[in-house]
Amino acid sequence: MKVKYYILFLLISMSLFAQKQVETKIDVKKNKIGAQFNLTYKTTVDTASKVVFPTLKNFGRMEVIRSYVVDTIKNGGRYELIKKYGVTQFDSGKYVIPSLKILINNKAFATDSILVEVSDVKVDTLKQKLFDIKPIAESEFQLSNFWKYFLIFLLILGLGALTYWLIKKYKNKQVEEIEELKSPIERATILLKNLEKKELWQKGAVKEYYSELTDIARNYIEEAIEIPAMESTTSELIIALRAASIKKKMTVSAETLENLERVLKQADLVKFAKSRPVDFEIAEDQNKIEKAILTLDKSIPIEIEPEEDTTEWDEMRRLQKLKKEKKTKILTAVGIGIGATVALFIFLIATKGFDFVKDNIIGSPTKDLVEGQWVSSEYGNPKMYIETPKVLTRIDASKQFPSEISKMLKEASVFTYGSLQSNFYIALATATAKQELDYDLQKGLEATVNGFGGQNVVLKQEEFQTKMGVSGLKGFGTMVMLDPVLKSSVKLYFEIILFKENGGYQQVILFHEEGDKYAEQISEKVMNSIEFKKGENNE
Repeated sequence: MKVKYYILFLLISMSLFAQKQVETKIDVKKNKIGAQFNLTYKTTVDTASKVVFPTLKNFGRMEVIRSYVVDTIKNGGRYELIKKYGVTQFDSGKYVIPSLKILINNKAFATDSILVEVSDVKVDTLKQKLFDIKPIAESEFQLSNFWKYFLIFLLILGLGALTYWLIKKYKNKQVEEIEELKSPIERATILLKNLEKKELWQKGAVKEYYSELTDIARNYIEEAIEIPAMESTTSELIIALRAASIKKKMTVSAETLENLERVLKQADLVKFAKSRPVDFEIAEDQNKIEKAILTLDKSIPIEIEPEEDTTEWDEMRRLQKLKKEKKTKILTAVGIGIGATVALFIFLIATKGFDFVKDNIIGSPTKDLVEGQWVSSEYGNPKMYIETPKVLTRIDASKQFPSEISKMLKEASVFTYGSLQSNFYIALATATAKQELDYDLQKGLEATVNGFGGQNVVLKQEEFQTKMGVSGLKGFGTMVMLDPVLKSSVKLYFEIILFKENGGYQQVILFHEEGDKYAEQISEKVMNSIEFKKGENNE
């Protein structure tokens, strides 16, 4: 957020002290639900001036139910224009009629914001029958039920992971048992029988069937004949087989190689061209692969390896087995660790609650602020003493003030920590004018709340007093703030305290996410620490 938004509350509040071009009035500030508030805007202009009043359907959360014709009163060579609106609200609470813009000769002039209260209609319980209060009807999904669904989700996730791990372990065990057989032909024969039991192509998984079928053949050729079959194309594999049969003096018929090549090419068409052979062709292809493997195995000359070679082979197999066992142990340990972690989280959430897990394991930024080293310092001129979880940072506000405000100010200071986007924000501002002004804290509070641009604003107010008896005005409530970057909204709680001490004007603002208990503790501690020294005003 840019600097100008941090100090918007101060600009609006100070602008209240400038002379107004437009006068704002309302007949009552408290009315019943649905009753009409009569809002009046009055301005005096030259006879040639052009004035445009707002034509909105809603002023903030107040609904405009009637827009009266502009009354024109001639006063010498000038006109006094009076525009009236009828506004209402059908929910009880306190609402801000925001500052609006009235165009006078295409120049915008701001009206005052006004705080109004809409009260409930009192019910005569003597004349109207009373009924028992109906029980609370829970909605299908409530925030309080969220953690129940979350726990169920974690449980299902954990069971799914455990099932996957067990299946994977079972399959790995089967593969290891197959791989323990030293003979490539034995491995190939078992894998072909297992493939037949899966009935993949009968279930429509033709591509998967051909992939496994050709992988079995290629793995056998690679192990038994020592040809890099897995990395070779079909044409390269057949050429290499012909060369190997001559080199190793293998008696392989041309028909065997042709049948093998035909099946491999058929598989390539299925895998890459989405071809779909008929059922009898698929069954025949498996028979061709089986016959080709058996024929190739019988044609390999039997070689008696030296004893040392056999020993070397056994040692290599033993090391491979140890490596796989080590890998299995690592995966098992990781699976157990993940399962134990999930189980621990579920147990703690079920027994201690999610807040305990969030605060003590996941971590809470506001909890860290509460428990951290606080800073007690003085800010601004006139000085305000306050204790905060972190040192407030001064913001250069001098270039942000309009010229008409700058002319009025003798000095102004703004200090902040955090931001509205981080859902935790502290701001402190002090100002003094060049001439003595009667600061209107009520209007300052209304303008400050309106200046943040929140939605669904609920504002309450009361008198505030420091420990040394300095009085001020406190506003507190909630508003919904929109994040233009994330396109999301969050409900924030705010507290605003205004003073007019030692010939100056002071504001303290604190925002935090509603329901954050640690932020509430920070807010209480900060507000209770505010203090002034009577008559202290540094020149």
